[in-house]
Amino acid sequence: MVYAIVRAGGRQEKVSVGSELLIDRIGGGTPAAGSTLELAPLLLVDGATVTSEASALASITVTAEVLDEVKADKITILKYKNKTGYRVRQGHRQKHTRVRITAIDS
Repeated sequence: MVYAIVRAGGRQEKVSVGSELLIDRIGGGTPAAGSTLELAPLLLVDGATVTSEASALASITVTAEVLDEVKADKITILKYKNKTGYRVRQGHRQKHTRVRITAIDS
């Protein structure tokens, strides 16, 4: 079983070939569905071999295919201060990019 820990959108995700994951929206405009991108590996596990050295990880590429762009569920932010009449209601929907891991190459 080969899997890698990659840095994606400010978080670390455990990925293997064929897995799908939601990452924070890719900057630089909306990526087209079907385009590819590379994720930075932080750790690679290949059976009993664990690779974590930066020099060894520099030659490893984790390739992902962009599936589409989605929005997360809406969250509601409420602020209230007693006796002052201060009330603020705000909402937010985070944008995510859904990707599928296509290859982990050494």
